[in-house]
Amino acid sequence: MSGANVPLAEVIKLEELVSHQSGAVISKTLIKKEKGNITLFAFAEGQGLSEHTAPFDAFVQILEGEAELIIGGKSLFPKAGETVVMPAGIPHAVKAPRPFKMLLTMIRG
Repeated sequence: MSGANVPLAEVIKLEELVSHQSGAVISKTLIKKEKGNITLFAFAEGQGLSEHTAPFDAFVQILEGEAELIIGGKSLFPKAGETVVMPAGIPHAVKAPRPFKMLLTMIRG
């Protein structure tokens, strides 16, 4: 078991692995291992993830569109091709002013 939900040793387009669905946040775990996860998200306009904290840094890559990331009360607006690291232990939330897709990488330890 590789722990991967994507083809191995093949070229893939991440944006094509999830689709926007009206009124929903869609997620697909691409790799899940003891030491970390890689998850792909597609957010419909107006959707989001409520404020929470994580015990590990979260590396967010915006693949399509623009997000609003609220980290410790401060809003950031990364666009496609941009990355933000959300620090461990700091409350954060995700909002979709418009539809967007992101890749979330969390490494434990």
